[in-house]
Formats: sequence, structure tokens, C-alpha cells
Amino acid sequence: MDDHNFGTRNKRGDWAPNGHIEVAPFWAWPPKLMTVLKWLPEYVWPWNAFHMATALLYWFYVVPDVTVMKTLSWGWPLWIYAVNAGAIFVFYGSVELFFYVKRKQGNRFKYNAKFPGEQPSDVFWFKSQNIDNFLRSFFISIPLWTLVEVLFLWVFANGWVPWLSWADNPYYLAFLVAVAPMIHEVHFFFIHRLIHWGPLYRWIHSVHHNSVNPSPWSSLSMHPVEGFLYHAVAFWHLVIPSNPIVAMFQLHIAGFGAVNGHIGFDKLEITEETPLDTHAYAHYLHHKYFEVNYGGDGLIPLDKWFGTWHDGTKDGDVQMQTRFQKKKERMNAKTARANS
Repeated sequence: MDDHNFGTRNKRGDWAPNGHIEVAPFWAWPPKLMTVLKWLPEYVWPWNAFHMATALLYWFYVVPDVTVMKTLSWGWPLWIYAVNAGAIFVFYGSVELFFYVKRKQGNRFKYNAKFPGEQPSDVFWFKSQNIDNFLRSFFISIPLWTLVEVLFLWVFANGWVPWLSWADNPYYLAFLVAVAPMIHEVHFFFIHRLIHWGPLYRWIHSVHHNSVNPSPWSSLSMHPVEGFLYHAVAFWHLVIPSNPIVAMFQLHIAGFGAVNGHIGFDKLEITEETPLDTHAYAHYLHHKYFEVNYGGDGLIPLDKWFGTWHDGTKDGDVQMQTRFQKKKERMNAKTARANS
């Protein structure tokens, strides 16, 4: 597949898609019903359908009986951690193997032409981004993912929050499933914006941003505080009346879905004629420029509302540079006042 038909490369060989990133079409005014209807299948398939499928598989084949979950012990949480780690190893590892180790696709559709293995750095454990990101994922973030999972299952099992049944509340619970990706974007935007504040960035979030050229293993490579806050999105289903399957779906949007923004490729060539859109570009731009696109890819356009949106175009570059210049001027003025 010729990626020049879908985008362009700069002098360094970095690839960028044609067109621009658009927010979800239901934000358009006046409303465009046909555009929304055409967008809905993309909203569901393949990523959100995959996350729901994994949530159901967990519920029916991994999660223990409610009577077991009423008591915290070592056994069932370790079992869930083993499944989480194994699932991420297979899912993320397959992408890493085919597209980063074997490089079946070369650098076609790859935003950054280089591969992390070609760029050793002292900021990483063992000077290797791949080793560093892998270890941080499996020994920090996935245990914290499991902690969140065990806690909300334990709370549901003990009846300390409402456990709504599907038989009695099918439409409400279906609504929660439909808006779960939106809950994720809002939660992610605000915790992400918070940990970009100076001291918190240096202490916490800089660990994740060491991976300027992200790959699948970068997805969950986080400081423990960020790893917990990120997966804690599932706790919203302890605050609002919900169901543990919906909470599991919410958690899997975060855990399995983190790979979308870090996959490094705009499209994965499933066959020679079938590309799979990754929806990775918005978050790749965040890793590239640091102070744009704190949320998702515009499902809930908080970045647009707060002035931190970058749509991947030259106009987006201009708006970003203008904002950076104004920020620099404010900082210079503040320093001048302090020194006067």
C-alpha cells in the first residue's frame, strides 16, 4: 500500500496524513444527521466493539463468583493480574512484534520515521525505551489496573453501591455503554491537564513523556500516580448507578485502548488492500508538542473549548505557536514584575 496516497513526508522522513483531525460530527451546527449516521459505525467498530468483547470475556470466563469477590484475598486478585498481564502481552506484543520487531509494514504510515530501538537514551532504564516501557507497564501500571479492577468488583460484590440488572435497566445501561468512551475522554483530559502542571509534570508525567516517539509498550509506561489515576476512570461507576460489566468496559477502554494513541502508525495494513485506522494522530501530536491535545480525538472536544486543540494541519501549527508566544510573553512579564 502506498502511503503517499494518504499523506506526505517531510525531509526527516516523518509521515503526516492529509486532511485534518475532526471532532465528533454531532458537535457540528447546524446538525448534520447523515454525517452522524455515517460516523456511528466507526464509533462502534472495531475498537469499542473490541473493548466490550473483552469485558464480556472477562465477566464470563475470568471474574470469579460473587461470593469469592466479597472477601479480599491474594488468590483471585493475582489471577486477574495474570490475565491482565497475559492479555496485554498478547495484544500489545502482537502489534510490537509485527510492526516494530519484524517491521512487516516498514515505516509506511509511521508518523516518526525512526523506531525506538534506533534511539538509545539515558532517560530510560538500560538506555532502552522498549525495555523501560515494558517493565514499567508490567510491574507498575498493570498491577495498578488490577488494583482498580479488584476494588470495584469487591465493592459491587458486597452491595455497597447499586448493582443495576440488565433485565430491569436495559436502556439506561445501554446508554452508559454508549457514553463510556466519552466518560473516558473527560476523565483523561482533566487528570492529564493536571499532571502537566509544572511540579506534577516533573515528578509524575515526565516518565510517560520520555517516549517522544511512542510505540505500543509506551501506552502504559507511567509513574505509579498517573497509572492509578488513569485507570481510576472505572470508579465513576461506583459513583453513578451502574453494573460491573459496564465498569469493566470502562476499564478496558483505558487499559486496552491506551495502545491507540501510542501505536505510532496512522494505519495498520491488515491486508494489502485493507488498512485499519488507528486514530492515533491526535495523541501522537501531544507526544510531539507536549501542550496540545490533552484529551482524545474530539469525541468530547475539551481541547477545542480550552484552546489546546491541534488538528494536524499547518493552521494548527500556527495556532499552537501563537499560543506558545502569548504564554512566553506572560511569563516574561511576570518575571519582569517580580524583578522590578
